[in-house]
Amino acid sequence: MKKLFCLIFSVVTTFSFLDAQQATIQSYTKKTFMIPMRDGVKLFTVVLSPANTTTAFPIVIQRTPYGADVPDSYDILKVPYVAAMAKEGYIFVFQDMRGKFKSEGLFEMSKPLYHLTDKTKVDESTDAYDTVDWLVKNVPNNNGKAGIFGISYLGWTALDATTDPHPALKASSPQASPADWFLGDDMHHNGAFRLSYGFEYSYMVENDKEKNSSFPFPQYDLYHWYLNLGPLKNVNPTHFKNRLPSWNNFAAHPNYDSFWKRQTRLSSILYPQIPILHVGGYYDQEDLNGPQVMYSQLEKRDTSNRNYLLLGPWYHGQWAGAKGDSLGKIDFGSKTAVYFQDMQKRWFDFWLKGIEKEKLPEVTAFQTGSNTWKSYNAWPPKDAEIKRLFTQADGTCSFNKPPGATAAVSYISDPAKPVPYRTQPIEPTYFPGSRWKIWQVEDQRFVSTRPDVASFTADSLQADLTVTGNVKAHLFVSTTGTDADFVVKLIDVYPGFDARNIEMSGYEFPVAMEVFRGRFRKSFEKPQPMVPGKPEEIVIDLHHINHTFLKGHKLMIQIQSTWFPVIDRNPQKFVPNIFEAKTSDFIKATQTIHCNSQLATYLELPVVKS
Repeated sequence: MKKLFCLIFSVVTTFSFLDAQQATIQSYTKKTFMIPMRDGVKLFTVVLSPANTTTAFPIVIQRTPYGADVPDSYDILKVPYVAAMAKEGYIFVFQDMRGKFKSEGLFEMSKPLYHLTDKTKVDESTDAYDTVDWLVKNVPNNNGKAGIFGISYLGWTALDATTDPHPALKASSPQASPADWFLGDDMHHNGAFRLSYGFEYSYMVENDKEKNSSFPFPQYDLYHWYLNLGPLKNVNPTHFKNRLPSWNNFAAHPNYDSFWKRQTRLSSILYPQIPILHVGGYYDQEDLNGPQVMYSQLEKRDTSNRNYLLLGPWYHGQWAGAKGDSLGKIDFGSKTAVYFQDMQKRWFDFWLKGIEKEKLPEVTAFQTGSNTWKSYNAWPPKDAEIKRLFTQADGTCSFNKPPGATAAVSYISDPAKPVPYRTQPIEPTYFPGSRWKIWQVEDQRFVSTRPDVASFTADSLQADLTVTGNVKAHLFVSTTGTDADFVVKLIDVYPGFDARNIEMSGYEFPVAMEVFRGRFRKSFEKPQPMVPGKPEEIVIDLHHINHTFLKGHKLMIQIQSTWFPVIDRNPQKFVPNIFEAKTSDFIKATQTIHCNSQLATYLELPVVKS
């Protein structure tokens, strides 16, 4: 009768904890607080609690630089990302990070974990600790357990909270969290500066404490705007006037020095102190690297089985949406976001509510191509066979090592005419109609015929080929300049006539892509010029994939030396700091890809049985 009464009157009343999990919460109440930190700074915090009940529920927290306040009419029961959790009862907490929006203090982007070396200092870990401590003591009807989660910067704060966590913090899910802003993720990839994103994101986050606004570009297509900007040294005098700390730091720290090493989580978070579910997307245009490398890092010392990984076919944060059934023109055959949201609920239900359904696998990874979810006890799978896909001088690629001792393919790279990273128009990153979210699955035919892009295509597959794990490129290259960038792509080429979907005929689907700045081939700390004409090996991590190349498709390797404006232009003449390069430093150079028995360029593919 008690449950029937609740349903008829849409009221959740006090009953057993098990019954509470089976009930449906009808509404939430909102309260706001200024929560004091240990140094006296107060952080603006929104608490949404299940209404009309005295049942104890867990607390889940998101800490953000993007504005925590929500309208009084905000209905969390209709937010796909957390709706399933909200319906069964959680206390949701949103908090402005210090120095942002309604919180006091000073904001520092990607703040180091200062307290690890100086216990008197505060950082995102200590702020999370103090927040949890206040919440469990002051928010009514909480069960004494808290979790933290979030996407992107919110994922970063969720990751930081796992270091010296509050005893009540029982689980964390950092999603699309960066790990190292020089080696990978938002601001650099292998030392190559992410120009358009670094420029636009720095302005958005640091230009105004009270709001996040886009840079006022005078035009919609930014390819030529960034080209006309000229060398990076023009940015501060012309636009930022030295006002943005992050841009100033980019310019002052062009190498992997102590500044970047203080920020990296690869050396400051070494093992999981609480259960952690890392979440990432194969086509994350902002933080593809972080979830993968942090899982691998923590797995080395995970003696308590607290380290988990979930990878899906997503752009940055796509799993928070209502469907996730496709990305651009790539169809995934099911609502992958809904699948994830169920997994997320199971994760927090297990650790915060003690609901033991089937325990999550160590690793859950969607397999593109076959469009199926897979689970693994170890990642990458230990049964993978490493096969080498070699480039051939005739423009093909195969699993056979190339013959001859001198064969090579060359192209001229001109910084004045860089290869666009996606089709024009290249809209501002966060702008209505921007295709920023989907560019990593864009059909690569738009550059295949350029003379400064080298393509190597295999024969049609006679059977399905599944690649699961870490893909690495081994380039043997030389240049007529003294520095060079190399962009490598592994591409799934659809049949010339695809009966399954005629519109996908001939589509060149980039399964994995990455860039490497040649000056860092031996050390990210101490860059060295390349010697003109001298062949050298550059190894590039193309990250983890789980993809089936279907029968009738072809594998393609594509290599180029500009990727503009997502990556700044390498002058191709070595200068100590590219942020100080002059216009005269930018030169044409001939880049050579060696494809022979002595110097064989290849991709390392972990192949598993389909």
